[in-house]
Amino acid sequence: MGATVFVNGTILSSYRADASSSEAAAVVDGVVVATGPDALALRGTADEVVDLAGGVLAPAFGDGHAHPLQGGLEKLGPQVRSCGSVAEIVACVTEWADAHPEQEWIYGGSYDATLAPEGMFDARWLDEAVPDRPVVLRAWDYHTVWVNSEALRRAHIDADTPEPPLGRIPRRADGTPLGILQEPGAVDLLLPVEPGRSHDDRVEAIRLATAEYAALGVTWIQDAWVEPAEVEAYLTAAEHGLLSTRVNLALRADPFRWRDQVPGFVEARRRVEELGDPLLTAATVKVFVDGVVENHTAAMLADYTDIPGDRGLPNWDSAQLAEAAATFDRLGFQLHLHAIGDAACRTALDVFEHVEQANGPRDRRPVVAHVQLADPADLPRFAALGVTANFEPLWAQLDPMMLDLTLPRLGPEREQLQYPIRTLQETAHISFGSDWPVSDNDWRPGIATAVTRQTAARSPEAGWTPAERIALSDALEAYSSGVARQAFAESTRGELVVGAAPDLVWLDRDPRAAEPHDLRSVAVLGAWVAGVRRA
Repeated sequence: MGATVFVNGTILSSYRADASSSEAAAVVDGVVVATGPDALALRGTADEVVDLAGGVLAPAFGDGHAHPLQGGLEKLGPQVRSCGSVAEIVACVTEWADAHPEQEWIYGGSYDATLAPEGMFDARWLDEAVPDRPVVLRAWDYHTVWVNSEALRRAHIDADTPEPPLGRIPRRADGTPLGILQEPGAVDLLLPVEPGRSHDDRVEAIRLATAEYAALGVTWIQDAWVEPAEVEAYLTAAEHGLLSTRVNLALRADPFRWRDQVPGFVEARRRVEELGDPLLTAATVKVFVDGVVENHTAAMLADYTDIPGDRGLPNWDSAQLAEAAATFDRLGFQLHLHAIGDAACRTALDVFEHVEQANGPRDRRPVVAHVQLADPADLPRFAALGVTANFEPLWAQLDPMMLDLTLPRLGPEREQLQYPIRTLQETAHISFGSDWPVSDNDWRPGIATAVTRQTAARSPEAGWTPAERIALSDALEAYSSGVARQAFAESTRGELVVGAAPDLVWLDRDPRAAEPHDLRSVAVLGAWVAGVRRA
């Protein structure tokens, strides 16, 4: 890689308000060897001199929770995310299906669940697009799929199909399936008959996704849901040099099969380590503790406001989850637990407490992803247990999903407890992510939302739950050094200082000086990963 000297700009050590800065930096084989005048003195012997043109060089961003492979796959099928009505979705699927007659199964995502009352979509609507081939569309939340009648027929899902464990099949009045399947227990009913995406499609999706992330200045991604076939795709992508960013794989533990999965997880990690690509690791195990509020599957301490007696759908028996977590922790895996509801959040914290008691203290850095709702009594436990709260800050706003589907289910008291970003930022470790393709993988609108708690239209004027707003510099840190800490990399990649080996992003100006809603106008001009320019 050789020596690169960056000149004619501002070199930021971090995004903290008091971060040091200099006018130049010298990097040799990915390691910062000098800054300021010492770096300028190396300009004449450098292999490359990068003129920053008055811009800013700073530590690159990370995404602490995303699904890059799924985001890439969306680009290969009917892209219905931008559709503003059911009719537009049907037209989009029709057009794609007509252009791809060779595709026996049609996969796409991710549709807006607010386009149908209560998020209930009918298979017959998709039949208008494709009546003779199965269609499977992921909802924006990736916890629900909408299928046509042919997909239901091939999977033998009908009025006689019992409700599956850990899943729901919404039905018409006569008992026939409506056309949506909620949570893995129901979605997995398709597995025996569907072919799934091809290996080549998965590899191409990884290439597309990581290239898109690099162009955004995001250079480390936590892929938060990886199945065995997807490990193979990542290995192939790495072997062929198709990764543009670092990716850490979180292998999904199944509540019914986790004991059988243990050898496979250990073997997957071994194969990734044996490959020796610095851009690929497989150090994490992912657990879905619950589902999502919008389809009443998030696990709650009290009833949903709109369905008395319903407290959601926990995915695990708590004792089984504690045993599984302790097992994977003993094997050296980091634990990454999805928890949306306040009951799920408490369960996750209980599990981490059990793991520490069972296995003893070590620097394990467990993660609770999303933390949409937590009982205030549980918030101090994050710091006490060393838990990182990974937030998707773009969700902390009064968008149509929140207004139409979330708030009617939670009610006014629990509304005010959602996404306690500032509370945990002041007392514990936080990191930011996107959950892409659930929401935008661009760090700029997420940071704007964390700072303002407003929509892009700047509503409400004072921000929604404004006490949980955080400073711009703190939000930038959560998307950079906060993610680096989650990745056990803060000592090497967390800051741009002499002796460190940070991934780098070149911005046209200092984002700390931007008005939050104008952050999208801050241009990403380049990105370096492990010392190599990737964008």
